Amino acid sequence: MVTNNYTGITITLMVRVPLTGSERERGQHLGETLRRARGDRSMSDVAAAAGISAETLRKIERGRIPTPAFFTVAAVADVLDLSLDRLLSHVMDQEADAAGGEASELATLAR
Repeated sequence: MVTNNYTGITITLMVRVPLTGSERERGQHLGETLRRARGDRSMSDVAAAAGISAETLRKIERGRIPTPAFFTVAAVADVLDLSLDRLLSHVMDQEADAAGGEASELATLAR
């Protein structure tokens, strides 16, 4: 966070740290897992039931929002009848496959 004072007015800028490559990949794995779980269901119907826009769901599924809010992921998973444990397991499996079977930081956290 950067704060500047100009003529008695305080301006605060929030600076977001860039995502690492592994964080972006994890977002892609999350999106792929949710897309497969959605199956033939309409993106619009799933998004509406989860209380988000179809565009937000589209961006999550394509990995364009690699770190969606927890409650957004939980709402989508609930609509898809996918437990958060199972979702995490699928994402970890994809990460392990991509890393040649090595455990990731996320896998370590889940144990």
